[in-house]
Amino acid sequence: MTSFNDREKAFESQFAHDQDMQFRITARRNRLLGEWAGAKMGLTPAETDAYAKAVVQADFEEAGDEDVIRKLVGDLTSAGVEIDEPTVRAALEEQAVIARRMFIEPQ
Repeated sequence: MTSFNDREKAFESQFAHDQDMQFRITARRNRLLGEWAGAKMGLTPAETDAYAKAVVQADFEEAGDEDVIRKLVGDLTSAGVEIDEPTVRAALEEQAVIARRMFIEPQ
């Protein structure tokens, strides 16, 4: 019975690690996406940093990426940047790849 308990604990530990890693990747992706949007809006480095943090926070408001996409499209449009939802979704996917590489691939 001990080996079964050990396997169960190993699976639980792996699951917790995977969840933590996914959370970190998503947060990094959102930060990179905020930096991308800040550059599009012509923000200063300090404003871009604050905006990137706000994008990370926006993801905590509701599950999924829709809240982040709505925020970016709304903010970019308000700043006079001509952008549409598919462009933001494409940027989100690009930043997800970059963020994943930052955590998974050796530096």
